[in-house]
Amino acid sequence: MVVLERITAEITAYFRALDESATLRHHFRHADEDGGLWYVEAVPDRDALIVIKQVELTSAGQFHWYSWEHLEDEHGGLTDQAIDPEVDPLEAISAEEFQRVWAR
Repeated sequence: MVVLERITAEITAYFRALDESATLRHHFRHADEDGGLWYVEAVPDRDALIVIKQVELTSAGQFHWYSWEHLEDEHGGLTDQAIDPEVDPLEAISAEEFQRVWAR
């Protein structure tokens, strides 16, 4: 249990540091095969785009928010995979659109 707590603390610290030090942020939306929408805020880190905030709007109208402050729950969690807008099916959106969803 101590090892799991240490790993969780390290992951939380990593995402928090990215969020607090970011000067450039990218925002995307993705529609999944179930009719849900995913909104992400990502920042560059070592030649990759790392998601630091993520909102899922399910096809049933439920919202699930993830960030360093809430990494996971019974519905899912903040992705631990870098994203590539040139490969992943993502649509660039404005920071304002992301913030409207994030603030719900």
